[in-house]
Amino acid sequence: MARLLALALIAVLAFSPVAFAVQPDEIMSDPAQEARARALSREYRCMVCQNQSIDDSDAPLARDLRLLVRERIAAGDSDSQVTDFLVTRYGEFVLLNPRVSRETFLLWLIPPMALAGGVLALWMHMRRRRSTSQSEIANTLALTPEEKAKLEKLIAAE
Repeated sequence: MARLLALALIAVLAFSPVAFAVQPDEIMSDPAQEARARALSREYRCMVCQNQSIDDSDAPLARDLRLLVRERIAAGDSDSQVTDFLVTRYGEFVLLNPRVSRETFLLWLIPPMALAGGVLALWMHMRRRRSTSQSEIANTLALTPEEKAKLEKLIAAE
């Protein structure tokens, strides 16, 4: 019975929705504005946690950023204006998905270049391996002068 209860508890915890860090006092009265605030909060990085959005983080700085986003939305800012405000204040690092710009060009360019380099290295390795194995086969199939003489005698005898 205890095992069954423990398994049920684990199942409930495993399949329950993730609890967000947004506190009840942060929630806006307008559902449309709250939905915008939540969507934007998922795009900004918590400066303390660094791998979490401010929507998921319990850090005090994340709470401050969530409140700041809600203040900007309540003031009538568009999503891009809120993003530009935070980027101006905290830099590109605040974005979980950085924009493509002169400063982040290498960040976006290195992964495809590394992938292309890996594919090229694999192709060159396979080509070199194929040519080496073909030359080995040719060397093993080549007849020695004695074998050639025997072959010519056999052909002449027929």
